[in-house]
Amino acid sequence: MSGPQREQNASAALFERELELKTAVQAVHRLCGHVEEGRTRLGGLLLYSGEAGLGKTALLTEVRRYATDSCRCTVLFARGSESAQSVPFNVVRQLVQPLLATMSPTARKELLSGWYDIAGPALGIAPPIGPQDPQGVRDGLDWLITQLASIHESVVIVIDDAHWADAESLSWLTAFAARLRETPMLAVIAYRPAELPEHTPAFRDLVEGRTSRPVELRALTPDAVAQLVHGAYGDKADAPFCREVWAVTGGNPYEAVELIAKSRDRELKPIEESASLLRDLGAETRGKGLVAAVEQLGAPVLRFAYAAAVLGTEISPTMAANLAAMGPAQADECADKLRKARILSGTERLEFVHPLIATAFYKGIPAATRTAMHGQAAWSVTEAGQGAAAASRHLLEVHPDDDAELVAQLRVAAQEHLAVGAPDAARRCLERALHEPPPEEERASLLYELGCATLLTSPPTTVNHLRTALALPHLSEELRVDATFRLSQAYAHNNQLKEAAEVVAVQAGHTPPGPGRMRLQAAHYLWQGIQVEEEDSHSRSRRIAELADHLPGRDNSERALLVLRAFDSMIRSEDAVHVVELADRIMVDGRLPKGLDWTNSEWGFELPSMIGITYAYTDQLDRAEELFSEAVHDFELSGWRGAHLAFAHHFLGLAHRRRGDLLEAEKLIRNGLKLANRLGPDLPIQWDGTCLLIDTLLARGKVEAAQIVAEENGFRAPYSPAIVIPDAACLAGRLLLAQGRTKEAIAELEAAGRRLEERGRSNTLWAPWAFDLAVAVAPDDPERARSLVDQAVRHAARSGTDTAVGEALRRAAAVCEPEEALAKLDQAVTHLRRSPCVYEFAAALVDHGVALRKAGRTEEAAERFREGGALAEKCGADGLVETVRVETELVAVPGEEVESRCR
Repeated sequence: MSGPQREQNASAALFERELELKTAVQAVHRLCGHVEEGRTRLGGLLLYSGEAGLGKTALLTEVRRYATDSCRCTVLFARGSESAQSVPFNVVRQLVQPLLATMSPTARKELLSGWYDIAGPALGIAPPIGPQDPQGVRDGLDWLITQLASIHESVVIVIDDAHWADAESLSWLTAFAARLRETPMLAVIAYRPAELPEHTPAFRDLVEGRTSRPVELRALTPDAVAQLVHGAYGDKADAPFCREVWAVTGGNPYEAVELIAKSRDRELKPIEESASLLRDLGAETRGKGLVAAVEQLGAPVLRFAYAAAVLGTEISPTMAANLAAMGPAQADECADKLRKARILSGTERLEFVHPLIATAFYKGIPAATRTAMHGQAAWSVTEAGQGAAAASRHLLEVHPDDDAELVAQLRVAAQEHLAVGAPDAARRCLERALHEPPPEEERASLLYELGCATLLTSPPTTVNHLRTALALPHLSEELRVDATFRLSQAYAHNNQLKEAAEVVAVQAGHTPPGPGRMRLQAAHYLWQGIQVEEEDSHSRSRRIAELADHLPGRDNSERALLVLRAFDSMIRSEDAVHVVELADRIMVDGRLPKGLDWTNSEWGFELPSMIGITYAYTDQLDRAEELFSEAVHDFELSGWRGAHLAFAHHFLGLAHRRRGDLLEAEKLIRNGLKLANRLGPDLPIQWDGTCLLIDTLLARGKVEAAQIVAEENGFRAPYSPAIVIPDAACLAGRLLLAQGRTKEAIAELEAAGRRLEERGRSNTLWAPWAFDLAVAVAPDDPERARSLVDQAVRHAARSGTDTAVGEALRRAAAVCEPEEALAKLDQAVTHLRRSPCVYEFAAALVDHGVALRKAGRTEEAAERFREGGALAEKCGADGLVETVRVETELVAVPGEEVESRCR
């Protein structure tokens, strides 16, 4: 199509689009039109919705022109393609590659900074270095677009045919849309509402949600179509002819323009007598009629059009010629005829004039021919050096034919997709390879690869594939062990902890002695030990003690067992000196050993996390904080921005919570929950974050805020089947008690206590149910309250840390007689002064001050309040600060008035 013809058609398609254009102009002006007047630049999301042919492309073309020419914006443009929907990050690459192509490799690296190795492979500008976390890639894209916005100031993102965009691009776009106003940037997106993709339901929610109201394009009125006809024929066109053009096309702008053009090509007179010919002529503008019309131009022309339709986007004339089995000269001739027929446009790179045309020709190809052409296209793409991933979109369309080479290509393509952060694309390739089918001796390993590809995105799917793989022969011993371990992880991620423990136990029984068997045994004890309702807790603890206590930690299999032994000992409130000694055997020069570090996939992140948690509850807070800070750093460096990074923030928050830095703890945990919530609802990682945040807010005295967090995150029974930090049921009882719901609190705490006692889990810092229950029952049953705290104090003494002992004495004093309470609180202060846990020390000082004030020892009380208040303020413990304020006033008031106020 010539430039003037294209402009004429675009102009025609803008008939009756004044309101739609005005909306776009206003949006562009809000972004950049009045910067010189000192107004705030506002970005946003502008959606255009309409069926095929209603002028979305013409409208976006005008928006691009206006933003570029009139407002000097930087416009990033992309178009979804029906044939390229399976190509990961296709739309994202279209958006940014034109800008990146103008930059040197050094400049691109500087622009992406630390995200170069993470997002660079997805953008096609950096070599892949291994599987990437999809969330990390999306965050890297956020960084890039934000940087471009800061460099170019006014950036407009324009995406046409978004309903055909690939899933990876749409996932990024959907998440980034929330940031458009704060960047600020403007995104203008057009789509067909009836063809919204199923693969990205979040995008459907975005465009159909209350916050985004699309501008809906309507068909043209008869008057508008008449203007189009008169624009082509002048005053020669009569009313019946114009009316028939509208009736044949239904007011569809694209079809109306094409029908008018064809009627001129056929030299029809624009009068009533010609109107009857328009219906047959209109059929040639769409579907089978369009294909039949091109067939009249010759079989080679039709074959070339078919080849172009198979290639779909950025059509190489050379590749289309090869696919159509013709030489360069004949291909040039065919392309020229298709340009004159308004089918194709372009020279060095061909494209269909309209998506409707591309769809018509693709669907017009006989099924067998289409399949064969996709196979040939895959070969051509591979021969051109574009790689297996680029060829895979064609390989996916080839009929299964027992082709081992095709299976091999698809497996390579899957690895390339994983390396750019596209596990769903990898899954599609491997599933297609299974249907080929693969050689029987490769089937098990292919299923293993498929299970690994879906581990993070669909644990149930992983379970099915890995179970099948393990039931087949031809799986090497090494892969069999790894498949079993990953199967247990998938079960665990799907909250099936019993199944996770069982599958590794069974496989361990069939595995010869050595590192593999020890790895499976460690996994068995791991999944057993973190079950809330573990049935054989005492026996498991004995077995793991027998296995691990004598191990020096020579390799990672031994170290894994030592991790589990140390964590189990900590939960059971065993001697902290021995617990720390066990944990220290795991470390190499004070650091995590190679192969057992945060980003190692052989063992997972659960084991190093257990070391950090063990240190956090044995007064080794510097080491816990160092470990979890390292986790944040390693996950960010590796681009692991999903559950792994959320987890690291949560437990770095735990280290700060234990230290008494409550404000920093709250900030870290909230960041972790924000990261976790991006992944979807009801994930195990959200339990830890929710519990830690509620615990931190209660320590701050923010009971209402804690309840809000509970409601927002579904914190209610049934709780997580896995152990969370702190214990969920105990925390629920404490929250109820803080709200004055004593009866409910007692029921919750009694149930939690029975469960924990049955399993010997008596750590009073992780699960302080006995102290809370004692406070709840003390008014009606003081003897029971004393019995509860005495036993809890004994558990704390067995652990022996200053924090455990001091906190136990402080909490026990709440149900003791005044004189005994004073003694316990005095001891508590002594212990907690040596503890690294500043909040508990501040609480002990304040509690001691209250007891001293009640005993009439006001000067000592005032000193405690001064010291405790200063520490409480430093911690961010607003509840303690308020208690100190009230108590300090009481200390300054004469005794009789104090009693009166207290009453």
